Amino acid sequence: MFLEQRFKIIQMSLLIFGLFLAWFYAQHQILTGDQTQMLYKGYMGAYNHVWINYGNAASAVGNVPGSMISYVVALPVMLYDSPMSPMFFLIFLHLASYFLLDSVIKDIFKTDVRLIFLVLYWLNPWFLFENILYNPSYLFFFSALHVWTAYKQREKSSFVYSMLHVTAIGLALQFHYSWIILSLISLYLFYRKMVKVNWYGVFFGVVVIAVSLVPYLQTVMQNSAIVHHADDTGRYIGWGGVHVYPVLKSFIYWLRYGSFFFPNKLIASAHFDWLGVSHVVQMIFVYGYKAIVFSVGAFTIYISYKANRYFYTLIKGKIFTRNKSIATKQEWLLLYVFGALIGVFISAVLSPIIFSYWHLIIVFPFAILPLVIYLKDYGQKYMPKLLIGITVYFVFINIMGAVDSRKYSIHTDYIQDTKAYIKKTITNPE
Repeated sequence: MFLEQRFKIIQMSLLIFGLFLAWFYAQHQILTGDQTQMLYKGYMGAYNHVWINYGNAASAVGNVPGSMISYVVALPVMLYDSPMSPMFFLIFLHLASYFLLDSVIKDIFKTDVRLIFLVLYWLNPWFLFENILYNPSYLFFFSALHVWTAYKQREKSSFVYSMLHVTAIGLALQFHYSWIILSLISLYLFYRKMVKVNWYGVFFGVVVIAVSLVPYLQTVMQNSAIVHHADDTGRYIGWGGVHVYPVLKSFIYWLRYGSFFFPNKLIASAHFDWLGVSHVVQMIFVYGYKAIVFSVGAFTIYISYKANRYFYTLIKGKIFTRNKSIATKQEWLLLYVFGALIGVFISAVLSPIIFSYWHLIIVFPFAILPLVIYLKDYGQKYMPKLLIGITVYFVFINIMGAVDSRKYSIHTDYIQDTKAYIKKTITNPE
């Protein structure tokens, strides 16, 4: 009862604190080719009204199709001319993703689970590390929109929700090739009879996405090079399926998303040079920090494995049986999560490359749910202390990530670096 009365205050406090961390990350991102691709496309549209109708270069398969990457930078800049405008829009999408996911969880679980999810999602370094102008960083919103619209169609079909469901997939396509995972989840939901589809809504959504891709198709007809990667590896669709490691690695990432074994770009690149201490003291901090993060990471990988084993026991026997009714809302959500795991497996089989963590980050919101359920059922006795401990650890890792990691630095000023880049390439090119 106490938690239910105080949840709104706790929720707003943690959301505001998470927004501050997101802003802190955004301010200190190191400008690399990941961001400059997006900045160039967006500012060319905003300043010169030249719209580039294809996205960032992807590994082995050419540029991402569509114009959305140009728009998510250009439109905020046209609304308010600041390098932070696209970042504020990205942070807004991250916040919207939380509320969509929380809406689903609120309808299924009690307040304690909402609090667990709030901490494990909103403050998670896996999530906050993506407050960077980078196309995979936008995928959380489409993942959340996908599950929210699917959940809304459990019992009754809806033109609007079916249209939005298809739109979530189609817009994700214009940011990253991992959109295929959302498509595979939808196919699983349809096969398992977990959604009531409105085919008029599906058709309208397909038409909307098709129309949005017309400029891209016109560009491809003029320049076919954008559908080929400059460094062609000679691999092919299905390459992952004839090798063991790519598929195994994708499952390892699923476990890592549910653990505190964060990406190496976050935890393995700290140098502590910003402390201004001697080299010896600096090395002591480096090795001490790595000892902590890798020890915690290894332990929580084990917890994530146990959580996923428990998750499987809750749904075994119900996974592929089409005519078996779904008893509870929780069971529906867990079967959706299994659909995401199927999507990871099939996409790894089809992939021409070995995945890195950002290739699968689209399933992060779903990969943490087995841990959420596990803590709900087995951690109630220690829940307040456990969540406080997790929050403190997450804050520590996030601050370190924002000041001293491979993508962020306390010495970096994103706004000044972006202004210098825009002046050099857009407004005053040599």
